[in-house]
Amino acid sequence: MTAHSPIAAQIFPDEARGVFAAVYPDEAAKLSHGLAGHPLLSIEALAGLAERMPAASVEYNLGKLPLGVRPEDTPSNGLSLGETIRTIETNGSWAVLKNVERDAAYGALLDAALAELAPLVEARTGAMLNREAFIFLSSPGSVTPFHMDPEHNILLQIRGEKVMTVFPAGDEELVPALQSEAFHAGGHRNLVWREDFHGRGMAVKLLPGDAIHVPVKAPHFVENGTGVSVSLSVTWRSERSVAESELHGLNALMRRRGLPTGRIGARPERQGVRRLAYRITRKLGV
Repeated sequence: MTAHSPIAAQIFPDEARGVFAAVYPDEAAKLSHGLAGHPLLSIEALAGLAERMPAASVEYNLGKLPLGVRPEDTPSNGLSLGETIRTIETNGSWAVLKNVERDAAYGALLDAALAELAPLVEARTGAMLNREAFIFLSSPGSVTPFHMDPEHNILLQIRGEKVMTVFPAGDEELVPALQSEAFHAGGHRNLVWREDFHGRGMAVKLLPGDAIHVPVKAPHFVENGTGVSVSLSVTWRSERSVAESELHGLNALMRRRGLPTGRIGARPERQGVRRLAYRITRKLGV
């Protein structure tokens, strides 16, 4: 597939951009998009993309997992990545292709999608930083365990159906402060699941042409339907998300030294003194 593959004239319709503007950056919401059926997102195109990507940019495993599986317990499917994608309908697997924007054609797709959202984003959280794209492929019945991600994210459903259950960001019963600190220091994205969490989440059914905005670090899990699922995730960072990471880093440092930690407010980008303190400690190697 070449960089000249067609891109929808408008990826996010006016209505979707209106909903996004109303909820960004703090609330999850269902949106719509125009990329279902795009040739760059077919199974064969994605298998070819996967086979030319570096090993560090792909992740795949068996797909039917407990919601609270530990990272070290995630089972391999015993196949190559290309085989996994080409036989995804029958092999019971899950795969993610990371940073696909490094391929020119997929980079153009990401740029087109984010260009439509950039004015709305910049008005709330400033410039879009670290713009990235991820593609998820899931066999029928696959489960993506309870986890969180560090980016602002819109997931676009391309093929098949899935239900994503999204929980509020910032709930320390769902994500304790210590886990947030470990996550921002490079810890795993998976979270500890308890059955009594179920009622706190919003379950959103996604069909081709549907999308969902997932706020930074909003815990979620995904249950695939009865067919193969393909989803595109377009993500970015902001000064706000970077500031939150810095403040968790400072709290981790303070905690290790037995000193009181600080509160991270709703606008962490405004906590300039503490952010500066973190940067100084990092520079000094404290």
